[in-house]
Amino acid sequence: MRRSPNVPAGTVHRLAVDSQVLAGNLLGDPTLRVIDVYIPAGHDGRGLPLLVDIVGFTAGGPAHTNWKNFGENVPERLDRLIASGEMPPVVVAFPDCFTRLGGNQYVNSVAMGRWDDFLLAEAVPLVETSFGCGGAGRRGLFGKSSGGYGAMVHALLHPDFWSAAAVHSGDMGFELLYRHEFVPVLRALAKEPAIGAWVDAFWQAKKTKDSDVHILMMLAQAASFDPDPSAPCGVRLPVTLDTCELIPERWANWMAWDPLTLVEQHGRGLAALKALYIDCGDVDQYNLVYGARRMHKRLLDMDVAHVYEEFADDHSAVDYRMDISLPILAKALA
Repeated sequence: MRRSPNVPAGTVHRLAVDSQVLAGNLLGDPTLRVIDVYIPAGHDGRGLPLLVDIVGFTAGGPAHTNWKNFGENVPERLDRLIASGEMPPVVVAFPDCFTRLGGNQYVNSVAMGRWDDFLLAEAVPLVETSFGCGGAGRRGLFGKSSGGYGAMVHALLHPDFWSAAAVHSGDMGFELLYRHEFVPVLRALAKEPAIGAWVDAFWQAKKTKDSDVHILMMLAQAASFDPDPSAPCGVRLPVTLDTCELIPERWANWMAWDPLTLVEQHGRGLAALKALYIDCGDVDQYNLVYGARRMHKRLLDMDVAHVYEEFADDHSAVDYRMDISLPILAKALA
């Protein structure tokens, strides 16, 4: 819902890509993917920087271009910020990266698919070719929660491709975030031990339970961080099924994907970015503020320039934080 009815409205175009890198994913997810693309009023996209919105778990990029009650969708937010002069004009892409396991961590996985490659080799090149935007030194990405995780990991692994990143309430500090979540997973699997059958039942249910979404989220993490190509949906858990004890070699594979682990090898590469923004609510119900603080401290130790903010809120409904991050990214890439 537009907050400022008289602000010039940009346009949203829809592209489609039949992905080659997602072909053969174990989830059987479709390879044909849509990408909504926002072009600001008075522009055709040419010569503008490109931002990519990678969304959190349970969503796909086009969810951010849909009509929204009691608030702005992202194109409406961009219209307001650009018209007010708070940020320069940019193109923003919203790729659909939803999966049968309910979401994405935006990394390559033999189970989930090569989502890192999808963004770098297919989605971004298609948008840049179609609208003449972005290019080396003029690309950024932003996201919240799983999308914040993706933004942090892509910044760490690909500072030669991305030049700016905003990480809202991103997954980091896996021990505090995930370890306690395996107990409800095992309780759910006690009723239906076969993971593939549990996932089938989830999709066949007439009504989705919030508690089941959290179970699905943990299966998605397992398929992202430690996939087993021989298992149903590629999922294997890092705990024993009877006593919920961590299996060291399995958990080590999860921890290798924790941004707090990745920063030790790749952190200094972040110095190449033109902007890095990290924030988190101070009462985030998934304990993410502690991981964010640890990342902030480590980046200070490494002399990596970044903006870090905590705000008085939890993990939910914090899109208003884009009013801070999007101008930072756009100005850095302009």
